[in-house]
Amino acid sequence: MGQNGNQYKTGDKQISKRQSCKHPGVRYREHPIRKHGVRPDRYFIIRLFVDGKSIEEGLGWSSEGWTEIKAATLRAELVENKRRGEGPRTLREKRDLDNAARREKTHTVEEIIEEFWEVELSKQKSGADRRRILKKDVASVWSTRRVADIKRRDIVLLLDNIEKRSKSTRNHVHSVLSRLFNFAAERGIIEDSPCTRIRKPKEKSRSRVLSDEEIKLVWAALDTKNKAVDIYVITKLALKTILLTGQRSGEVCGMTWEELTPDGFWTIPAGRMKEAETHTVPLCPMAREVIEEAETFSSDCHYVFRSSYKDASPVTRAALSRAVVRHWKIMGIEEPFTPHDLRRTLRTRLAELGVSDIVAEKVIGHKLQGMLAVYNRHGYDKEKRDALKKWEKKLRLIVGLDKPVAAKVIKMKG
Repeated sequence: MGQNGNQYKTGDKQISKRQSCKHPGVRYREHPIRKHGVRPDRYFIIRLFVDGKSIEEGLGWSSEGWTEIKAATLRAELVENKRRGEGPRTLREKRDLDNAARREKTHTVEEIIEEFWEVELSKQKSGADRRRILKKDVASVWSTRRVADIKRRDIVLLLDNIEKRSKSTRNHVHSVLSRLFNFAAERGIIEDSPCTRIRKPKEKSRSRVLSDEEIKLVWAALDTKNKAVDIYVITKLALKTILLTGQRSGEVCGMTWEELTPDGFWTIPAGRMKEAETHTVPLCPMAREVIEEAETFSSDCHYVFRSSYKDASPVTRAALSRAVVRHWKIMGIEEPFTPHDLRRTLRTRLAELGVSDIVAEKVIGHKLQGMLAVYNRHGYDKEKRDALKKWEKKLRLIVGLDKPVAAKVIKMKG
C-alpha cells in the first residue's frame, strides 16, 4: 500500500480510491468484489502527522473487525500520546510495544537462563559455573515464573534466604542474577532490570592458614590407604595436589595428561587460568608421586583426576569442597577449612621459608602488578621449582616423612 497512491491492487483487481470518513484523519478503500454484510468490504487507513511528516498507516478490513469508530479511537489515542510526549505515536510503535509485552508474558526464568547460556555464557570461561549457580539457586525457585513478573522484592527475599547459608554465595548469586536481568533487558524481554539499587553486604575476607599440626592431620586423612576417612581416592589426591602446588581447585580438577611435560612441568593453558595467561607449575617429587598414584585410577581417562560417577569427566571443585565440609571434623580439625585454604597455606609458608613475594606470587599463578607486569617478562621456572622444593622439604618434616637433622653440639672449654 503506497502512502500517496489513489488505488491499491489485490491480485489483478483494483481497490477503489480512498474515501474520507466523518472522523478526521480516517479513510477507507472498498474492495471491488468482496462484501461484508450488504456493503463492500472496507479497508481502513489513518493519517497522522509525526516528526514533521504526514504518514498513512493501514489498519485492516471490516471483515476483520475494523470500523470507522474503532479506527478513529485508535488514531485519537496515538495523537494524545504524541501531545503528552509518552507512549506510541504510530501504529508501528504500538505494535512493537505490544509484541514486547507478549514476549514478556511468555518468557519464563528457566527459558531466559537457557537463552543466556546459548548467547553469552557458553562463550565464557566461567560460563558453566555461572549457569550452574543460576540453575541451583534461581531456577530451582522460579523456574516457571515469568521474567516480567520478577520484582525487586522477589530478588531481595531470594538473596536473603541464600545469605543464611553463605554471604559470599549470596553476593555471587547477586552478581550473576544482575547480569541475567540486564541480558533480558538488552534482548527486549523486559524494559529494565529489577536488580538495581540492591546493595551487596561486605564480606569478611578469609585468612585461614593451617598450622603444622593441622597439616599433619589433613595429610594423614588424605592417605589413600586411610579407610577411616571415607573420601573418594581421586578427591584425596586432588586435595593433596593443591597443598603441594598451590594451584586453584578448578585448575587441579581440570588437569589433563597432555598438560604434563616429560621435563617435570605442568603447563596450564591460558583458557583455564583466571589470569588468562599460560602458567607453568614445576612438579617436585611428592607432586609427581601423587600424579603417578592417580594414573592407576585414571590412565584411560583424558583427565588426571577423573570423576567418581562420570568416566569421561574430571572431579569437580564442588566435590572437593563437599569432601572437606563433610570430613574436617573426622580429620581431627577443630576449625573448618576449605580447599582454597590449602592454597593460602602454601603461599604463607613460602613467605616463612624466605621465598620472595615475586617468586611466591608466580608459583600460585598470580600476575605481577604495576610496572613489574609490563617490563618483567621472566618466567621464573627455576625459581618456582626451588621454592616448591623448599616447601616439599618442609612438608615432609611436618607430616613425619623425614626426621629433623639433629644439631651438632660443640662443647666449649671453660
